[in-house]
Amino acid sequence: MTINQISIFLENKYGKLCEILSLLADENIRIIAATVADTSEYGILRLIVSEPEKAYQLLKKHNVSANLTEVLAIVTDPQAGSFAGTLCCFTKAGLSIEYMYCFSTKDKSILILRTSNQEDGREVVRRQKLAYIVENDLTTL
Repeated sequence: MTINQISIFLENKYGKLCEILSLLADENIRIIAATVADTSEYGILRLIVSEPEKAYQLLKKHNVSANLTEVLAIVTDPQAGSFAGTLCCFTKAGLSIEYMYCFSTKDKSILILRTSNQEDGREVVRRQKLAYIVENDLTTL
């Protein structure tokens, strides 16, 4: 029910994003989902990739400031309202959403999220019988 996400701290400098993505491309690491949050001085690039451990080690080798973090990866229907219904399960359990992003394939949508308490978040997934993916599922998306 959890997958590894790479969070990369980027200086807001011309070409930095291209540099990071090129490192991954050169090693044939596929980006499955990505989001960028920025401030005036730096950005945080969050990535779901085909080989997170390999990507993390590669980035560290090139002195890139990166973290490997577990996030929940919940499968929903690709229809209006499905994300809202899923997120309400966490709200009713008293959990805050620290951040989230999503992506869709032909027949399903995947909601990536980090809650204020990951163990309690996993319990919500179990109790509500929410569909989820694990790391091995990423290569089939």
